[in-house]
Amino acid sequence: MIRRPPRSTLSSSSAASDVYKRQMENLFLDPTIILLIAAFAGFFMAFGIGANDVANAMGTSVGSKAITFRQAIFIAAIFEFLGAYLAGGEVTSTIRKGIVSPDLYIGQENIFIIGMMSALFAAATWLLIASSKGWPVSTTHSIVGSIVGFVIISMGFTAVSWGKVGTIAASWVVSPAVSGTMAFLIFLSAKKLILDRRDPEQAAVSLIPFYGFFVAVIIGLVTARKGLKHVGLPLTDNEVVLVTIGFGVVVTIITAILLNLNKNKIREYGVESAFAILMIVTASAMAFAHGSNDVANAIGPMSAIISVASEGAIGAKAAVNPWVLLIGGIGIVFGLAMLGGRVIKTVGSKITHLTPSLGFSAEMAAASTVVAATYIGFPISTTHTLVGAVIGVGLAKGVSHLDLGSIGRIVLSWVVTIPAGASLTILFYFILKTVFGV
Repeated sequence: MIRRPPRSTLSSSSAASDVYKRQMENLFLDPTIILLIAAFAGFFMAFGIGANDVANAMGTSVGSKAITFRQAIFIAAIFEFLGAYLAGGEVTSTIRKGIVSPDLYIGQENIFIIGMMSALFAAATWLLIASSKGWPVSTTHSIVGSIVGFVIISMGFTAVSWGKVGTIAASWVVSPAVSGTMAFLIFLSAKKLILDRRDPEQAAVSLIPFYGFFVAVIIGLVTARKGLKHVGLPLTDNEVVLVTIGFGVVVTIITAILLNLNKNKIREYGVESAFAILMIVTASAMAFAHGSNDVANAIGPMSAIISVASEGAIGAKAAVNPWVLLIGGIGIVFGLAMLGGRVIKTVGSKITHLTPSLGFSAEMAAASTVVAATYIGFPISTTHTLVGAVIGVGLAKGVSHLDLGSIGRIVLSWVVTIPAGASLTILFYFILKTVFGV
């Protein structure tokens, strides 16, 4: 005998179905077409991330000549894609950094979809402009500024969480200052312990594995804390520490073996070649961590659109389909390969001349700052942090080794990123509303 569900259950299910049906009927386009537009907008944004943020992250490795540009593309193609696709997240925030409550848009699904599309197109356009100029700007701040623009034009200034925006703006000063100071100190330690020793090549073979341990711990903390939970492996704080230390020990052993196998080559080419070996490992790990975290800047708003178009639901979080992560991963790789060279040149050679030891110091300082910020919940930009670290190692050589003109242009591009994203969003918002008659 088949038991019928209670009448209340049937009625509530039917009511929910009716609401969903009405929402779908009220959409300004067929849901499939909306999904296609969202996919294009997400790919465009991911392309911008690859052209700017990934290129920026690879800049120290390429600029120090630890790896070539082609090798950077190869490393990023593998590890950025794997990070984005495998650890990009089962759930991602659709309204970045708590700029606005999505509940404000319940019952205004068309406005919400148009707004998220506008934000993606605006942020991607700004990243395209910045990348073509060689400016390393923040992809996170680009999408934050774009969403601010959408909220202002649709709900007014009071709907924006300006306190949160102010905290983000404060990171323009705090994160470069912290990472710059750390990079300065890390390079001085490498100079004292290795570079200025009577036999620097032997000192490098003996001591660089310990630097490798600290690099692995920093990268391991990022991945274990923010990445593994997205592939069904949530860890407690104690487990994160154990996994990270274990990973650090493994990397230390591998680094020691590689250095000893290449001891003769290091003596032939000099001590900097030892740091170059370490930077290849660092670049690969950073690419994976970056792909797993920053792909959300593209797929977050994209997933918000998809959830409304396919489920009729507006919420603070939305499930991420594998094909969405695939689009994000492919877009990042294409962006780096096609337009990443200019930002790499800026970070790698225009701020200051980098050697592998300087590049390593900058990358380690930047990663340490990002991890610390993650644990205390302070919103910072990977871009600002890494540029600050490069400036820090430049200062370790002396102010005369810094290109102050390039630094000034970079800082100016940071300041205009949020208002540029907001302004472009307002432009796209009116264009899309006009085109689709919303």
